[in-house]
Amino acid sequence: MDIFDKIQKNRGPLGQHSKVAHGYYSFPKLEGEIGPRMKFRGKNILNWSLNNYLGLANHPEVREADAIAAKDYGMAYPMGARMMSGNTSQHEKLEADLAAFVHKQDSFLINYGYQAMVSVIDSLVDRHDVIVYDAESHACIIDGVRLHIGKRFVYGHNDIDSLEKQLQHAQKITEETKGGILVITEGVFGMGGDLGKLKEVVSLKEKYGFRLLVDDAHGFGTLGKTGAGSGEHFGVQDDIDVYFATFAKSMAGIGGFIASNEQVIEFLKYNMRSQTFAKALPMPMVIGAQKRLDLIKSKPELRTNLWKIVKALQDGLREAGFDIGKTESPVTPVYLHGGPQEAQNVIIELRENYSIFCSVVVYPVVPKGVLMLRLIPTAIHTLADVDETIFAFKKVSEKLKNGEYASTPATIMV
Repeated sequence: MDIFDKIQKNRGPLGQHSKVAHGYYSFPKLEGEIGPRMKFRGKNILNWSLNNYLGLANHPEVREADAIAAKDYGMAYPMGARMMSGNTSQHEKLEADLAAFVHKQDSFLINYGYQAMVSVIDSLVDRHDVIVYDAESHACIIDGVRLHIGKRFVYGHNDIDSLEKQLQHAQKITEETKGGILVITEGVFGMGGDLGKLKEVVSLKEKYGFRLLVDDAHGFGTLGKTGAGSGEHFGVQDDIDVYFATFAKSMAGIGGFIASNEQVIEFLKYNMRSQTFAKALPMPMVIGAQKRLDLIKSKPELRTNLWKIVKALQDGLREAGFDIGKTESPVTPVYLHGGPQEAQNVIIELRENYSIFCSVVVYPVVPKGVLMLRLIPTAIHTLADVDETIFAFKKVSEKLKNGEYASTPATIMV
């Protein structure tokens, strides 16, 4: 069979909906200045769908630093991969500052979080080692685990009893293979907003002798006394062997970093294929990330503002009777009941009649019969934004319960 014929017959779980979804539910265009109020299809909307936690995307000092760096260096410098010709003192300074901020000996800049997580897993383990990972790990972790040619076990989400059972299996195998065990979890689970049970995971390290890799994409900058993340929040940062975070969330940028002890970071610098064979982060992104990190450290009020909005939104939703799950982070899921037709109509109603833009999640990401609206509050949202959103959600929820979205297709304004 011609592979293109196969593509035509099987568009994939998401691609099968592309003709009706493209441009509205998938690949929407949010235009204008990044912030709580943007344009969607020419209409002003209240936006809850950007991972701009601290509001740094359009912070004047960030915009100025980005612009000056682009003027001074352009987007090409440095040319080449870090190992060959793309290293600079600014890259190394940012790595040192990031390591110090998250209380690790050293760190390594990465180009993109997704590719780097796949690559760091591939680098750390070989066929003799066993991976044990949380069932609700992000797709980048799942894809990294799939590359592993050794054994791998998944444990129930945040289920420490399940984790220990899988560790027992892993321990038996590594006694024969003479390999090691790598446990992978997240500081903040990006879909449901609940925190990884890092204290409980860490408590098993001595008994089973594993190393711990934590993806803290949503925790870095938002959690902890200084914003150093979930490890700082729980007081277990020293017990996290490999700490991973991206610039795509709190830093509102591109790239990220891995932090660990000096020996591990040196090993990764020479063995992570995604970095060895990829161009270094361009200088404007490095200098921009440095400015963003400096603001996270020097302006705790950004984090204070974020949590003021988070508390108002989540408390208000709970008081209005909405189920927001077990979130303990800014990620705010709202669980409703309905099928794909209801989900489609709820989103149309919110966008067309209430000018509110948020993401919707349906089966198979959530169970059948559940639809989840996912909101990302930021430091630059306002309490008025919160009130407006809760009012709209109440109205939409009432119509959903009355069955109006199951029988009457909503209309998309052209």
